Amino acid sequence: MTINAEQYEVVVGLEVHAQLSTRSKLFCGDDASFGGEPNTHISPISLGYPGTLPVLNATAVEYAIKMGLACHCEIERTNYFARKNYFYPDLPKGYQISQHTTPICIGGFVKINTSAGEKKIILNRIHLEEDAGKSVHDRDPENTCLDYNRAGVALIEIVTEPCIANGDEAYAYLTELRKLLRFLEVCDGNMEEGSMRCDANISIRKKNETRLGTKVEVKNLNSIRNVKRAIELEANRMIELVEHGGTVVQQTRSFDATKGTSFALRSKEEANDYRYFTEPDLPPFVISESYLAKIRSEIPSLPEELIAKFTSDYQLTDYDARIICDDRETVSYFQELISNTSQYKAAANWVIGPVKSYLNEQNITISAFPIQPSRLANLMKLIEEGKINFSIASSRIFPEMIKDQKEEPIDVATRLNLIQSADSNEVEAWVQQVLMRMPDKVEEYRKGKKGLIGLFVGEVKKISKGKADPKLTNQLLLEKLQN
Repeated sequence: MTINAEQYEVVVGLEVHAQLSTRSKLFCGDDASFGGEPNTHISPISLGYPGTLPVLNATAVEYAIKMGLACHCEIERTNYFARKNYFYPDLPKGYQISQHTTPICIGGFVKINTSAGEKKIILNRIHLEEDAGKSVHDRDPENTCLDYNRAGVALIEIVTEPCIANGDEAYAYLTELRKLLRFLEVCDGNMEEGSMRCDANISIRKKNETRLGTKVEVKNLNSIRNVKRAIELEANRMIELVEHGGTVVQQTRSFDATKGTSFALRSKEEANDYRYFTEPDLPPFVISESYLAKIRSEIPSLPEELIAKFTSDYQLTDYDARIICDDRETVSYFQELISNTSQYKAAANWVIGPVKSYLNEQNITISAFPIQPSRLANLMKLIEEGKINFSIASSRIFPEMIKDQKEEPIDVATRLNLIQSADSNEVEAWVQQVLMRMPDKVEEYRKGKKGLIGLFVGEVKKISKGKADPKLTNQLLLEKLQN
């Protein structure tokens, strides 16, 4: 049977939980950092002991508002917390404190760019809640172990509308979302450590239909790439199921990244009844206009604004600007670099090229890069002045500057005898030497094979060991070859 996948469209909504980078948990002073021996970041409050009372972490509220403003959300001024009641072994209280009727951030959007163009991914809400603990199944063959270190850690849940059309859009959205979280320094976005987690709600419907199909929720997605893979896999599974006369059942599934398959965890006929009610131990909290204005003033320039600035003010390509704006530390490095030079395109080439390659090789961030922007600007100046070329700078001087963090590029170039010769007599001698060695090629050039000029330039570069000034070399070669 031929499956006509073209008649279907995929509809996806994503729910992202981001652990806020607060030092303490959402409702108590327990350490919120990742790691630690099991059950060492706990207290009677995070364990839900009777008689304990939660106290709201003000920094978590600030971080949630920052993310909401960055995502163009409306900020709810009067906020409440609610109890979300359900039983699970790693939920010590038997309920989770979350926001229900009043999410702190309402609506909003995140812009993405894919091969299909620009699109706004519409948000439904961003709300605050506490995290649950962690069930561990591989320590004891007969029992489930419980680690409550994570219980009570501050989260924001970022919920989109069902407006994502495919895995590529989901990938782009999560990439932009993580970039925003990191730019604002409210979450490290590390999916491997669980500080950013994503569930995907996936459905299909015939094109031109408006009613949403039965959704399947896919959990255990631990990387952005796996979210994309899971959406594509699940959409194909559902289309194939329907085309063969089956019915999509509302269920929760898990994605096995190793096998590239998904499997059912449980079926859902109706939404869970969490019996929400207002949290009696926490009073409402009100966001004043002055407090909101203060937070707004502290938000740094975000990628969207920076990309526009770099392309308009510095004439960078959109591609270059997006690579530089991939993280806040690279932006800071680039901005300091161009404060020392007006060679904006060359500065971008250095950051995107040799600098980024070195960071990838060493698996470090630019904050650990050993060459300060001012020293890199001095290296660029040597190229601008014609004392060295880019090839020599990147292959010979750049590695030496990494080894010795104090030696200036001019000193490295002098020590290694790399300063280009602009002495016309010296360069002319090298040019003459090359032409005398290759009389047959000279004859071919004079008969019209002009592409051989590159061969001659390369040979001059070789015998001069890179010291021949390229412009002077070209000029002298053309003069000699015309005679």
